[in-house]
Amino acid sequence: MVDKAGLAEPEVGSYFVATYPPFSVWTPEAVARDAMPALHTPGRPETPLGLYLHIPFCRKRCHFCYFRVYTDKNAQDVAQYLDVLAREWEMYASLPSIAGRPLNFVYFGGGTPSFLSTQQLQGLVDRLTAVTSWTTAEEITFECEPGTLTEAKLAAIRRMGVTRLSLGVENFDDRILELNGRAHRSPEIGKAYAFARSLGFPQINIDLIAGMLGETEENWQRCIQKTVELDPDSVTIYQMELPYNTTISKDILQKTGQLSGSLAGWDTKRRWVREAFDALERAGYHLGSAYTAVKEAKAATFVYRDRLWQGADMAGLGVASFGHMNGVHVQNRDTWETYSEAVLRGELPLGRAYRPTPEERMRRELILQLKKGRLDPAYFSAKYGVDIVQHFAAQWASLRAEGYLAQADAREVRLTRDGFGRVDSLLPRFFLPEHTNIRYT
Repeated sequence: MVDKAGLAEPEVGSYFVATYPPFSVWTPEAVARDAMPALHTPGRPETPLGLYLHIPFCRKRCHFCYFRVYTDKNAQDVAQYLDVLAREWEMYASLPSIAGRPLNFVYFGGGTPSFLSTQQLQGLVDRLTAVTSWTTAEEITFECEPGTLTEAKLAAIRRMGVTRLSLGVENFDDRILELNGRAHRSPEIGKAYAFARSLGFPQINIDLIAGMLGETEENWQRCIQKTVELDPDSVTIYQMELPYNTTISKDILQKTGQLSGSLAGWDTKRRWVREAFDALERAGYHLGSAYTAVKEAKAATFVYRDRLWQGADMAGLGVASFGHMNGVHVQNRDTWETYSEAVLRGELPLGRAYRPTPEERMRRELILQLKKGRLDPAYFSAKYGVDIVQHFAAQWASLRAEGYLAQADAREVRLTRDGFGRVDSLLPRFFLPEHTNIRYT
């Protein structure tokens, strides 16, 4: 159904493809069978190693949020969690899979890492780096909510060695921010961005979400204009999705009518993203993925993303965090109590795991790297001994017939602009039959 404003009926369900095979095939049984042997096997020196830290605290829970976050924890709770996080890294760093290996990238994600006080941040970083230095890491990313940033906190984040500061702007309109449950407002965006610029962060990224509750054509164009005027090093734009556990989804499914404001359908959201990327390209940006535009292609990188999409090892710390080590995917226990209790007992807090087959690993990399709009067949031939042009001939043929594929030969596989804009909806056709039409998470 489409209303008079051209906005389609919102669809509830997961859209974004974060990994492959789907999380629903990961099992608790695989922790002992597959994950523990992998963690006790020396890591491959040629494989990059990363560290992800989940900081699950927020001032408010956004109405579209589907992550494991907490808004009701006091200072004592936060201090305990940070202690558990540091203990978890101490355990990991002693394992054969990690011991002695340098960190290639570090990512502070959330929740809201900038929710922590300057003192809390510094204490956590001191404990982590006492175990493993990250001075030689290619990239250290730190996610921020503009309203949690002070000049002192930003200066401390810069001293921590952060090279990529990611500001969760989402929208510049105070009404839309309020409708969606965001805690910050537009004046805080400008203030935080200006001071971050003065500190000389090598890369400042701005996050936007196309299709937030109450978004309009006119406001989206203003968001694009303001983003271009700010001139960040990179811009990440997501199309808002509505997994089943968000407040908006529950409101739609239960028809409670507690939330007001229109919701754009997928065609509108894709058009808005395309309009934003077109404007950014005219301003000198280049598209790095279906979600990211960068100002200087060589200077503005996203090491965390690129390494993960190429099968890097990563220790994921914190409640419900995901990691990967020696070919095995792992996820931590997903409640505050079970996660913390395991670490305090001296156990790795793993909740489920999965060891993909070589075929699944190859498909995972192809699926994720296709989000950049193009693939290098030579890469897959050298790493997996697979000619992806022939191996997936049927999929390329269907994409070409639908207008989503521009090229598929030995030199390059490349999506059209339309395919690029809807890539997540195209990726399931590369799933193995046993992974199609099953629960994703």
